[in-house]
Amino acid sequence: MRYSRAIKESVLKKVLPPESRSIQEVSTEYGISEQTIRNWIEKIDKGILNLDGELSPKQLGSAEKFHLVLEAASIPEEQLGAWIREKGLHSEHLQLWQQELRDTVTDRNKENKTELKEAKKKIKSLEKELNRKDKALAEMAALIVLKKKVHQIWEEAEEE
Repeated sequence: MRYSRAIKESVLKKVLPPESRSIQEVSTEYGISEQTIRNWIEKIDKGILNLDGELSPKQLGSAEKFHLVLEAASIPEEQLGAWIREKGLHSEHLQLWQQELRDTVTDRNKENKTELKEAKKKIKSLEKELNRKDKALAEMAALIVLKKKVHQIWEEAEEE
């Protein structure tokens, strides 16, 4: 069963400090299994679930990460620490995302190179096939012309 964000927040506020009530007590009160509450706590610890309504760094998509890396690159070194804290990030996040971006670009470059090689091979084979068919067509045209000439010669020979 899916629970709304409001229910998750109210349950977790009762279980986590400052209230620090037992999971069993809150589970009975809300009718939510203890394991579900433990899973929510684990998600908070891993940074997947965030109670203040903002997305955690692990929940950000590639576009958001790219935007943050670009924004961080434009900020002077002296102000970068304050900006990172304001965004709720760590410098490791930025370094990790920069590496992810480099890896993505490298992978795409490799994919583009292999696609280009395959396209060149295909073009070469198609050109070979086209040349072969052109030669066959020219040969057939020559044979048809010769056949017509042979018919003309035989018809002239029969008339005489």
